[in-house]
Amino acid sequence: MPSLAEVQARFVSALRDRGLPPPADIAGRADETPERRFGVYRNNVHVSLVEALMGTYPVVLRLVGEDFFRGMARVYVGTALPRTPVLIHYGDDLADFIESFEPARDLAYLADVARLEWAWNLAYHAADATPVDAQALGAVPPDRMTDLVFDLQPSLRIVSSRWPILAIWDTNTNDADVRPIDLSAGGGDVLVIRPAYEVELRTLPRGGAVFIEALREGARLGGAYEQAIAASSDFDLAANLQGLIGSGAIVGFRLDDPRGAGSGGAGSGG
Repeated sequence: MPSLAEVQARFVSALRDRGLPPPADIAGRADETPERRFGVYRNNVHVSLVEALMGTYPVVLRLVGEDFFRGMARVYVGTALPRTPVLIHYGDDLADFIESFEPARDLAYLADVARLEWAWNLAYHAADATPVDAQALGAVPPDRMTDLVFDLQPSLRIVSSRWPILAIWDTNTNDADVRPIDLSAGGGDVLVIRPAYEVELRTLPRGGAVFIEALREGARLGGAYEQAIAASSDFDLAANLQGLIGSGAIVGFRLDDPRGAGSGGAGSGG
């Protein structure tokens, strides 16, 4: 007798591959064949997953049209069934799939647009966190500013692209009539964040992505600045720090003693 794991594996394989026969031990009414019953079930599963992807990737859908998207999504579903029962987590690697999907080869920007939409999805469903009070940061002594270590929004994501994906996303999200986008304009780094109820997207200045990633990894403000200025000689610390505060990205902070003597203070939103 096959184990439960073997039965489940055969069931999943038959769901994924329409060319495989249904599991042998399916029971049902005598007037319907197992092939027909399982075929209906398989089709319902595939349709629901395609529709879930359409809900997660509305800009990709608008860019390629419903027929193309459904066809592409059906191929994707055949290779990637959900790993969890929560469908908001389904489709995390669709962008990678698009990059290798031959019919989308001429739409070189499409995969990065999908990455931006997935970042939006993650930000929307991320844990809530209250941005820090700017006045609390203002109370930090100037000679200790470089020792600041920040806690950043759980929703914060950065998507980098050589294409103008934010402009593509914006016109396909907010404009009734899609405006032309100059693909030769180049790309950059897009900050995706949800400081309160709405997800916000904005272009980061040069060096901003390096700066934020360093802060997210626990670097002190001074160390993050050094990494950012090495990446972009025109990096503006004051402007980038103000941008983080204004976007609600900072939800907590502490003063880290570079000599390893402990923290000199702390603050948080709330």
